[in-house]
Amino acid sequence: MKNIITELIKIKAISINITELYTWASGIKAPIYIDNRLTMGYPHLRWAIAESFAELIRTNLGQDRIDNIFGTATAGIPHAALLGHLLQLPFGYVRSSKKDHGKQNQIEGVYEKGQKVVVIEDLISTGGSVIEVVKTLQAAGMEVIAVLAIFSYQLKKACDAFNTLEIPFYSLTNFNSLVTTEGLLSKAEQQILKEFHHQLE
Repeated sequence: MKNIITELIKIKAISINITELYTWASGIKAPIYIDNRLTMGYPHLRWAIAESFAELIRTNLGQDRIDNIFGTATAGIPHAALLGHLLQLPFGYVRSSKKDHGKQNQIEGVYEKGQKVVVIEDLISTGGSVIEVVKTLQAAGMEVIAVLAIFSYQLKKACDAFNTLEIPFYSLTNFNSLVTTEGLLSKAEQQILKEFHHQLE
């Protein structure tokens, strides 16, 4: 969705540095870093994201198939909460590991075995972290019918991981939109990002 990628550029959620590379959570050194947490500071944008997720669900999955919405900790939590409110569905989130106190929960929220759920992530690069969330929900007896993200780098490693689990994933915008939408980046930035992306394939 062109309007989403344009807004991400406008609020400076997308940073590009061709001289000092960023380090992703996966360890990859990259000339680009995306901080979708910044979207929470812009009410019009965070609501547009929630509405876009809702429309994606209605179009591709069917809202009546979904029993619960889960966000990834921490960046996926606010977007999952807004979406749950918009669709009037339960909302929860999944920690990267169990708490070391209290009930030691890894999954937070109200849920039941057999529920069909959707996972909300802010960004997918290699897919490693969200795949672990999917496996945690499956181990708890839930059926993950899809993963939704604001942005996807469209890396083969992520596609292969989701294909292995036979779970579809969707994003509101992606790497291709970033490098092809007119006026977002300079020609030099487009070329550097394309070369970087090609190296990861």
